[in-house]
This record gives sequence, structure tokens and C-alpha cells, in this order.
Amino acid sequence: MELIDELLEDAKGRMEKSVDATRGELTSVRTGRASPHLLDRIVVDYYGAATPLKQLANISASDARLLTVTPFDASSIGAIEKAINESDVGLSPNNDGSVIRLQIPEMTEERRREMVKVVNGVAEEGRVAIRNVRRDVMHDLRELKKGGEAGEDDERRAESTLQKQTDGAIAELDALLKGKEEEILEV
Repeated sequence: MELIDELLEDAKGRMEKSVDATRGELTSVRTGRASPHLLDRIVVDYYGAATPLKQLANISASDARLLTVTPFDASSIGAIEKAINESDVGLSPNNDGSVIRLQIPEMTEERRREMVKVVNGVAEEGRVAIRNVRRDVMHDLRELKKGGEAGEDDERRAESTLQKQTDGAIAELDALLKGKEEEILEV
């Protein structure tokens, strides 16, 4: 059935988007290592416009514990420093007039455990989003069956396929979570 195939294809796409969004969230969570992605969520007030930091500067991890932020426009360095200070990344910028250096401190055991809780919460949000997609499509499939547009066998087959898609997406999320937890707990 063409309509059922379209529903399943749509569900697959929406589940992949949920996994990708969760992957993006997980990369911006701080581990003990310097990663340019730590600054992805920082927005700078650049001449009155809220501009993502990565559009205003080159961000690089020069070593495992140091991030360098090199603004494209030297006059924006003060605004960038202010945005980093006001953000939730918990890093103190060192500004030498042309480059901002961010020293990544060693994380304590307690802080690592807190970060594991944060990433578990992010992963759970991703799982909920995937389950919501499944619930919506299941509802649509039942509506098709009620309306006589699909038979019971077609509905069952589609539900089985949908469940496999859901399980696959959640397994992918769990693998991402496991990798991130290991990265955080690694000393």
C-alpha cells in the first residue's frame, strides 16, 4: 500500500532527525577534552544582532585542554568574550587582544557524574521524541484501517516495520549515549 509506505518513510525520516538532533546536543556537552563543539550554542550580540559564535570566529582545539577563538573581526573580541562569560559552558576566557584562549580544567569525579546525568537526560528526550513519532504513525495506521483504506494484515505488517524502525533508532541513540558516557568518565 502506497499510503502506508509513505507513512513509514515519513516516520523513518522523523526518527533520523531526532537521532541527529540528539547527537548534536550530546556533542555540545562538555567532557574533559577540548572540542570546538563546546561553543556551538554560544550566541554573540554583534552590532545588535544575535549571531552564532562560529560565524564570527575560527574556533580550534590547539591541544587536549585548550580552545582558541580567533575572531574574523578584531573589534568583536570584547563581545565574544562577554558572550562566553555569560554562557553556561563554565570556562573563563583569556583575551590577549587578538585571540581568546579557553583553558579546559580537569573535571572532578563529582562533575563527571553530573555530566553523565545530563547526557542521560538528553538521550531520554531523544527516546521520547522517537516514541512520539511511533505513536503518531500508529494512530494514523489505525485511522486508515478504520476508514477501510487498509486491511488488518497491512496494518499489522506496517506496525511491525514501524516497531523495527523505532528499535533501530533507539539502539542508535543508546550507542551514542554509551560512547559519550565513556568519554566523560575517561580520566
